[in-house]
Amino acid sequence: MSFEYEQRLPSPEEVLVAQPLAPDLAALKRDRDAEVARILRGEDDRLLLLIGPCSAHREDPVCEYVGRLARLQEEVRERVVLVPRIYTNKPRTLGTGYKGMLHQPDPQEVPDVVKGLQTLRHLHLRALAESHLPAADEMLYPGNYPYLADVLAYVAVGARSVENQQHRLTASGFDVPAGMKNPVAGDLKTMLDSVHAAQSRHVFIYNGWEVSTTGNPLAHAILRGAVNQHGNSLPNYHYEDLLRLAEMCAERELANPAVIVDTNHANSGKQYREQGRIAKEVMGSRAHAAPDCPESCS
Repeated sequence: MSFEYEQRLPSPEEVLVAQPLAPDLAALKRDRDAEVARILRGEDDRLLLLIGPCSAHREDPVCEYVGRLARLQEEVRERVVLVPRIYTNKPRTLGTGYKGMLHQPDPQEVPDVVKGLQTLRHLHLRALAESHLPAADEMLYPGNYPYLADVLAYVAVGARSVENQQHRLTASGFDVPAGMKNPVAGDLKTMLDSVHAAQSRHVFIYNGWEVSTTGNPLAHAILRGAVNQHGNSLPNYHYEDLLRLAEMCAERELANPAVIVDTNHANSGKQYREQGRIAKEVMGSRAHAAPDCPESCS
């Protein structure tokens, strides 16, 4: 057998005991979770904005950035709820190269996943303590969720993972929103299949247990653009794309239909300077929705 068992991982319970979430921060997160849930249920007309880099790495600059977002949140709190993106895993198209803080808390050293688990939890705890903004992370590995379940406000399922059964079933057990991205090829049906699966009840194997879930009514769609067979980026944030998605949501009768538009990735062709323009267009589409537009995917 080619596997070599390097070291046994600590259980989530062991990590949470060693690095606990303070009671006052737990209460703050519960309040923030309720705000985000109200937005996704359509009970709060503020916008939900996930903001930050695709891959968090060094703790000090990440916390400095999140601290700036906290000051900005105070300025825009009547209109926007900010959720910092602290994505501690780095998906790799070819599977090689630096895979993020979980694998290598120090990119100059050899991989150490045990230390990585402790390091990324420390980062999330510090960022929450200093900013009072519970963050989002990407679920690259479903089994890792319990190590951060008490601190995360939002979990994203990436374009390469959204068709995976274990990701869909795990998302069905979250107490926080799960954003399901469209696959790299852009298939909206597959994305909505994933939302439907995450909103449904399931019984499955998870981290050595048979578990059951009640479904996650806050699972929703994320549009991130597509890449065609020639490697060209195809955006899906335009008015017509949003209208079509609203129609598809209405046909499925999903709970709390909502959509988040990713202004980067294939929507911008990875040209970060385009993100502001794209956001303005999405806001324009939202303001000029047709009178007969389905009241879904708001």
